[in-house]
Amino acid sequence: MDDEPMSAEESLNLIAQQNRRNRRELGGGPARMLAAWALAWIVGWGFTYIAVQPGVAIPGWVGGVLTAVLFVGAIVYTGYVSARAGRGIRGPSRTVGAMYGYSWALASLGLSVIDIRITQFGTLTSDQVSLLWSGTWLLLTGVLYLAGGMLWQDRLMYGLGAWMIVSAGLSVLVGFPANFLVLAICGGGGFLLAAIVYFVREKRR
Repeated sequence: MDDEPMSAEESLNLIAQQNRRNRRELGGGPARMLAAWALAWIVGWGFTYIAVQPGVAIPGWVGGVLTAVLFVGAIVYTGYVSARAGRGIRGPSRTVGAMYGYSWALASLGLSVIDIRITQFGTLTSDQVSLLWSGTWLLLTGVLYLAGGMLWQDRLMYGLGAWMIVSAGLSVLVGFPANFLVLAICGGGGFLLAAIVYFVREKRR
């Protein structure tokens, strides 16, 4: 005798259980990736802000190097987690995820070329160059998170994007060197808060 078909509620519960199992096996949801970026922004930009303060015996370039190392680490970790999460996924979902990932790479490359070229003109002071880079990169981050939020109908991701755009404007308004503090507190804090919310959501499912 054939088994009775599952009800709609039983089917949804089964799917939810499978999703939770897959997330655990593949390294979790977005919480861990966002936590990695929170660490990079808070520690990297926070240290940079301290390093550029008057009377601090730390070369300014040390903060830049530390931030770059932390960002590279966050990129590598994000790529690793994304690759694991993409295993076994086929069809439109995999294509959309890959295209979104490529969007980050292409946008970052394009913005790097633009900011480097503007810096090379030599018409901006070092303080203004700092504001240019911090403002444009926060803006890019916000726009891409807005796009991700719309793509996956994720209000939290969309909200994070909006927060980053507001932070971009604030980083320019406060001037140098307080812009580094905005990057650490608003940027890194935004990532950290989002990571906590995603983590709590995963535990409740």
